[in-house]
Amino acid sequence: MHNEIPALPLNNGNRIPQLGLGVFQVDNAEDTKNAVKWALAAGYRHIDTAAYYGNEQWVGEAIRESGLKRKDVFVTSKLWNNERGYDQTKAAFQATLDKLGFDYLDMFLIHWPAPGYEESWRAMEDLYQAGKIKNIGVSNFQQHQIEHLMETATIKPVVDQIETHPYFQQKDLHAYLETQGILHEAWSPLGGGRNNALHDAVINEIAAAHDVSAAQVILRWHVQREEIVIPKSTHEARIAENRDIFAFGLDEDEMHQISDLDAGKRVGPNPDDEAWLKQSQTYAGRK
Repeated sequence: MHNEIPALPLNNGNRIPQLGLGVFQVDNAEDTKNAVKWALAAGYRHIDTAAYYGNEQWVGEAIRESGLKRKDVFVTSKLWNNERGYDQTKAAFQATLDKLGFDYLDMFLIHWPAPGYEESWRAMEDLYQAGKIKNIGVSNFQQHQIEHLMETATIKPVVDQIETHPYFQQKDLHAYLETQGILHEAWSPLGGGRNNALHDAVINEIAAAHDVSAAQVILRWHVQREEIVIPKSTHEARIAENRDIFAFGLDEDEMHQISDLDAGKRVGPNPDDEAWLKQSQTYAGRK
């Protein structure tokens, strides 16, 4: 029924499943646990959460209740903007571990390049060296922010998780990450329901030709760009459908047609918006 989900090599020798389930804005125990259980039952082995989402404990519970071994599920969480500095980052990481009920984390990311990320990274490097985090990376970092980080860092991020979808393709940043050996991970890969990519005529024409859904075409496009994708859904049928993107392929012409849809339009905040980044440091997300 399924083609196996590929695992992509990271720059430290580890591997990451190319498809995962995102749980952003899933803010109650039942929906969170159901989504994670349905994903794991459908063959997903990668779950992406964050301190800011307020659902880490339910993600941990669902993984334990799934009967799968801890080592067989790749779990990512993220450091929110209100936690900055060496000691604070270590404490925030421990709080994440405690909520998940784990003794290590597969990947931990700095959620946004809010001021003070250099010291946070130093703490994450030490946690990585100690084996508490298997992989460390960043999210929403632009090229100049990665370059700034690398002036003092001793370990390169394994991924940069950034907003990416057909109307905001991040072509320049994608090319830069490729030169650096940093994997491009796409959040909001379908446009987050805040744009009409799923109703795009070009995408739907391609979907009809392959007898698949528009969402499957978009996710397949990401996969063929060698990105990691973490679509979010709380619907069992959609979670299973999003899983089945390895059974067909897009040809070069179809890839070009989607490439031409790039409008440079974000649905989320701009990581260069310093006012937003500063303001975001004063709220702590869902508790």
